[in-house]
Amino acid sequence: MAQSKVTALTSPQAYQKLKEDPRAILVDVRSNMEFLFVGHPKGAISIPWIDEPDWKIDPQFATEVRKLLLGGLSCHEDSECAPVILICRSGKRSLDAGECLVKDGFTQVYNVLDGFEGELDEQHHRSSVGGWRYHDLPWEQC
Repeated sequence: MAQSKVTALTSPQAYQKLKEDPRAILVDVRSNMEFLFVGHPKGAISIPWIDEPDWKIDPQFATEVRKLLLGGLSCHEDSECAPVILICRSGKRSLDAGECLVKDGFTQVYNVLDGFEGELDEQHHRSSVGGWRYHDLPWEQC
């Protein structure tokens, strides 16, 4: 299997990158319902990779992310693209979304490995063994 061109970050590393690089954007690829009701990192922009009502991959995903990079943050021939950091619940959907962005020409794509809620613990609960919330990083909920 070919190695991914999407760079893996833990949630604390992603938070640090966002603090250090003002061009970096954080895109939450979970469904709109997850973003609103489960919560999301402060400052994250919701662009679902898969969402209701059809629960199919959005064929316009890369275009929607590219729209965020307009206004001085887009890719230029003489400089790198702005970093795009992707997050989902546990790092799986965001990796797939990242691969899509790489295929579309994005050069600095990052995946938050432990996601917003992390993996399931022994009691099948999330946010207890990893993830953005587990590490007490800034987040909000509607």
